[in-house]
Amino acid sequence: MVYPSKCSYRPARGRAWKAVPLAASASLAAAAIALTGVPLAQAAPAQVPQAAQANLPGVVPAAKDPASLKRQVENLDRAPVAVLTEHGVTVSWRMLGLDKDSIGFQVLRDGVNITPEPLRNATMFVDAGGTAESSYVIKTVGNGQGQDMLTEAVKPLARNYLAIALDKPADGVTPDGKAYTYSANDATVADLDGDGKYEVIQTWSPSNAKDNSQSGYTGNVYVDAYKLDGTKLWRIDLGRNIRAGAHYTQVLAYDFDGDGKAEVSLKTADGTKDAAGTVIGNADADFRNAAGYVLSGPEFLTVFKGETGTILDTVTYEPERGAVTGWGDNYGNRVDRFLAGVAYLDGEHPSMMFSRGYYTRTVLVTYDLVNGKLVKRWTFDSNLAGDQYKGQGNHNLSVADVDQDGKDEFVFGSMTIDDDGRPLYNTKLGHGDAIHTGDLDPSRPGLETFAVHESMSQSGNRGATFRDAATGEVLWSIPAIKDTGRGAAGDIDPRHAGAEGWAIGGSAAWDSPVGQLMSANGELIAEKIPAANFLAWWDGDLLREIVDHDYDATVSRGVPTISKWNWETETSDRLLTADGARSINTTKGNPSIQADILGDWREEIAWPSTDSTELRIYTTTAPTEVRLRTLMHDTVYRTAVARENVAYNQPPHPSFFIGEGMQAPAIPAVVYTGVRK
Repeated sequence: MVYPSKCSYRPARGRAWKAVPLAASASLAAAAIALTGVPLAQAAPAQVPQAAQANLPGVVPAAKDPASLKRQVENLDRAPVAVLTEHGVTVSWRMLGLDKDSIGFQVLRDGVNITPEPLRNATMFVDAGGTAESSYVIKTVGNGQGQDMLTEAVKPLARNYLAIALDKPADGVTPDGKAYTYSANDATVADLDGDGKYEVIQTWSPSNAKDNSQSGYTGNVYVDAYKLDGTKLWRIDLGRNIRAGAHYTQVLAYDFDGDGKAEVSLKTADGTKDAAGTVIGNADADFRNAAGYVLSGPEFLTVFKGETGTILDTVTYEPERGAVTGWGDNYGNRVDRFLAGVAYLDGEHPSMMFSRGYYTRTVLVTYDLVNGKLVKRWTFDSNLAGDQYKGQGNHNLSVADVDQDGKDEFVFGSMTIDDDGRPLYNTKLGHGDAIHTGDLDPSRPGLETFAVHESMSQSGNRGATFRDAATGEVLWSIPAIKDTGRGAAGDIDPRHAGAEGWAIGGSAAWDSPVGQLMSANGELIAEKIPAANFLAWWDGDLLREIVDHDYDATVSRGVPTISKWNWETETSDRLLTADGARSINTTKGNPSIQADILGDWREEIAWPSTDSTELRIYTTTAPTEVRLRTLMHDTVYRTAVARENVAYNQPPHPSFFIGEGMQAPAIPAVVYTGVRK
């Protein structure tokens, strides 16, 4: 067994703290507690001179000019992918973040160059002469490395998806004698072993998983890792003291220490077992009560080595649950509402955030990973910051540099917390189920947030709002007369500049086509709307497509679909029906993961097979002449992928606008981490 170390405080990276005169210390201490939830002595260690801070472990002085900050990102390969189609073979590959604008590519089939003139306007090619037996290599031309670079060879997929065999856990029985089974649920991706390729981190959900409002025992939660070739790397068993359900386990997979290999971090408890069989805390402890809730016993935060699934460090989870009634009820619904995210709080290095609560009290705690140890950065606690910050969180969140200072903020539902743990603003619009943050209106400076609201009493009968992400100013809204649970934002109509935003009608059911479809400037376009579950870039143009499912209530799942919004008929035209696959999270119709995993900049979408024996990563074969760098080297998009599986899943957005009439984005200010094998 292993027991957690204490999470000692060290000065946060990237903060240039100023000395505080003794005469002012008392008033400043009170102000600091009100704003950040931590005493001044912790929030701002003024007794440590700035020059001395540079010598402390993990402390990296931030550049004074935000424009000089460079963010650490994965050292990815070109991820070539080929798919056999009725038109031959479609081949696509990545353009990387630091590639020159002038870079060209050539496609070699069976060792022969079939593109004598380098391709400079696309990162995909349709080979009419390709067959199932062909082998493809991508060659870079003129990228400044002094030599042309070749990718590994790939053979065409027989279908438009890559199938990864999954090791389904065995069925189980609860203490009260009820049987349960397992299905593949949320997933995420990260480069766990430093080879430039993504691995899949797959969460297994028991059939008796519960919403926090529901009593009953649940089976254990398992987290697996697989290489794209199907090799299983490891399994972590969270044990009996972690309840199964969308709000309990939030998995972050990211390279937090910059060594080129991602770590995996999540909440653990007594009995959690890593891939080597090492148990955290007391292996025999059982804190489940008669209603199936876990409302006592120690709680931990653990970072696992991504390559091996073994424990790297464990600390006490903060904030502790304390009295259950302190979170808004007496039976365990609101105390265990957890969120998590990744943010570049110093503008260069990724930090992790784990939180508790959003209906009433809300606490966010951030950490850095320094020399293999979790080092707390700051804490925000609404109990200390003020009652106005209670009840403002969502079932999800966004992360972005909304105030353009080079460092990320947490768009935590209706309020936004700055990179230093202080509130940036609070709209006081209350709790919601969906949120989208990005450059949704490119005619305005900065970023925007489209948020859907469930608390009509707080939102003023606004079912959704479109706001300035830096200030919280509401630019326009969609009215509602009851809680509104679904909404989305993306460019789906080329007749109107920027992204459109829509929400299910405030008096309508979750699957109703009734609602309001608005342009980025607040113009009502239609009162029929697309589905509001997920969006993806799938076909060959710049508009985003609708990701949904044909739902079957008898089995609480659906057949995944991708459709094109037809702005003339105000209906959706089907592009893909993923027969043999299944959506996850019941009516929400989510994929397990959506991200730019393979090939060009367009997104792959992964759903499990109906029986959860494999994860199918679907990739588009639609021709396109649009060339963009991989979205995974845009850190707003990459951190959105990292938090995509958190609670009620939301699709990722980049820092720049993608859509009709878009401007070409600049080369991202990033550096690659690690040395690729």
